[in-house]
Amino acid sequence: MHRRAFLGLGAAALAAGALGGWQLIGNGHAPLLLSARDDSHGRHFAVGYRLDGSRAFATEVGERCHDVVAHPHLPLALFVGRRPATHSYLIDTRDGRLLQALAAAERRHFYGHAVFHRDGEWLYATENDTAAPGRGVIGVYRLQDGRLQRRGELSSQGVGPHQLLWLPDGETLVVANGGIRTEADSRVAMNLDAMESSLVLLARDGSLLSKEQLPQRQNSVRHLAVAGDGTIVSGQQYMGDAADNAALLAIKRPGQAFQAFPLGEPQRLAMQQYTASLAIHDELRLLALTAPRGNRFFIWDLDSAELRLDAPLPDCAGVGAVSDGFVVSSGVARCRLFDCRAPRIVGRPLQLPAGLWDNHLRLA
Repeated sequence: MHRRAFLGLGAAALAAGALGGWQLIGNGHAPLLLSARDDSHGRHFAVGYRLDGSRAFATEVGERCHDVVAHPHLPLALFVGRRPATHSYLIDTRDGRLLQALAAAERRHFYGHAVFHRDGEWLYATENDTAAPGRGVIGVYRLQDGRLQRRGELSSQGVGPHQLLWLPDGETLVVANGGIRTEADSRVAMNLDAMESSLVLLARDGSLLSKEQLPQRQNSVRHLAVAGDGTIVSGQQYMGDAADNAALLAIKRPGQAFQAFPLGEPQRLAMQQYTASLAIHDELRLLALTAPRGNRFFIWDLDSAELRLDAPLPDCAGVGAVSDGFVVSSGVARCRLFDCRAPRIVGRPLQLPAGLWDNHLRLA
């Protein structure tokens, strides 16, 4: 989505909006918010901010990034290039030093997402094989001497793999195969009439454990959230007719089939056939979703599917869980905190730069 440019990256955080007690999140310290962000001149940055508004770093990078994956033990994070980027960026989160511009292999490009294994030694990234269009792969990288080195690849068992996450066992990968075939450096969909979107579970060695699909062929499974009990939630981007009734949110509970999450019709219509980032709050058992085309932010009870919040938020982008609720960024407006501890969810602005934030954020 186009990010409107109206504030420079180096601009001071706006003073309005109290932070309240949020600076006490996580061992008495505000977590580090990691995200890709542009400036008013269209330059691309990997940034880290504390929720009190203080900037830890802002490192210019060569290509627009999408998601961020933090190392489980070390002060490192990989800012993953947005499809069809050929580079991702390994950053020291203490000072923002660029440690490595990770190049994609020949005839491969990144799809915007990756995950570190829990041991911190291995990283898995969704990629496109442009030599055999339509063949999704997962690049396998090893972290050695502070650099990522490609060691091989796995089949994603589908087309157009986008986000991937771990199940709680730390050894099973959940892969959202978007089903959309693109070629080389293009973002043009080549197969809308023959899409093959799927939710796949893979063993870490690449063995296929399960593959499930939603009924509508043009419903692209894109983004994921996984709860501590193994519940998987996916957000879809529907590529068919705008009037079709598509399952824009779906769920796979442990031992159950992949199926539509029950949405109210006003919420489904408000999404305008497009969802973006998801997050699950394990302790509060809440599910959050951004719908930037509809300029809406939603929260549901994960177990009962009760709608807890339907709030306007222009071009809402990334979402992440913190101890008291969720942090949400925006492409054109203020980042916000939503306190979910009481029956009535309360949102308030953060003292962070407004606008120009990309689709995802991570809290480290």
